[in-house]
Amino acid sequence: MRPFGKLEDSRSVEAITLGDPQGLQAEVLTYGAILRRLTFPVRGQRRDLILSLPTLGHYVNDRAYVGALVGRFGNRIANARFSLDGREYAVTANEGVNHLHGGALGFGKRLWRVLARNASDVPQLELGLSSPAGEEGYPGHLDVTATFAAMPDSLRITLRARTDAATPVNLTYHPYFNLAADARMPATGQSLRIPASHYLPVRSGLIPTGEFASVEDSTFDFRRARPLAPPDPGTHAQLALAGGYDHCWVLDPGADCTCELRSPDGDLTLTLRGNGPGLQFYNGQFLAQAHPDIGSGVILEPQGLPNAPNEPAFPTSILRPGDEYRAEIVYHVAS
Repeated sequence: MRPFGKLEDSRSVEAITLGDPQGLQAEVLTYGAILRRLTFPVRGQRRDLILSLPTLGHYVNDRAYVGALVGRFGNRIANARFSLDGREYAVTANEGVNHLHGGALGFGKRLWRVLARNASDVPQLELGLSSPAGEEGYPGHLDVTATFAAMPDSLRITLRARTDAATPVNLTYHPYFNLAADARMPATGQSLRIPASHYLPVRSGLIPTGEFASVEDSTFDFRRARPLAPPDPGTHAQLALAGGYDHCWVLDPGADCTCELRSPDGDLTLTLRGNGPGLQFYNGQFLAQAHPDIGSGVILEPQGLPNAPNEPAFPTSILRPGDEYRAEIVYHVAS
């Protein structure tokens, strides 16, 4: 654990490193529970697998969610409104008329508590956060924990939450991946496999239409690994809406993983596993507008389905008192 600066109100932020010095290592900030670094030795050199920002001030001012834990509801809620048990709730509209990644602050802009640290055979870190009822417009007081367990070749993140009133919950992580030895290399030079036969088309504001569209014979078919660079947005109406890929794939039942990402040179493979039904893939087309100097990266977020509170046909995102929300994300690397 080392100091990583202070917030404007003088609260201290720590950076905590866990993992095998000869294998995978992760650095986590208590600010935003941000996954700041993920590194792995490749051909004798330690390689950064995700993009990072240099200082706490950069993270405080960041609006691209670099490495952040996003919630209370990751992804979008249409018109920043939903109905639950006969009552309508208005949450913060922070992307036009829509709600994105938990609102104006969200969990990625909060200071988390260190609940436990364990330096045993499997180094672990547990962070905690309490979100009061009414925060960003959400009902229910929510207690959240994020547990990190570092193995020599993988990082397992377990996200848990409990509430005292029914509320939507969809937690995930938002690191920008670039497995190349040089993050200035285009991240779209990587190869990607997504075991999903369907994706969610979107309308204006990147809100799902509610349709489960087949990927067959389309640029959305990643069932076999292929370079992830999108074609010209003008070739497909969905790409034109998002300026590239920024869609949710619906994983096939029994899928062997959530996705598999390979470096441009083929010398490193990251296999991502999550227990959510969806994977949001964003090819990072607007990252340079926010951070022109950190390199190129793509987002791969295992999660529940976007706008689920307003889509009865989607798997429910509602957590109720007495139940526990649990999401697990595993990043496994091999060279």
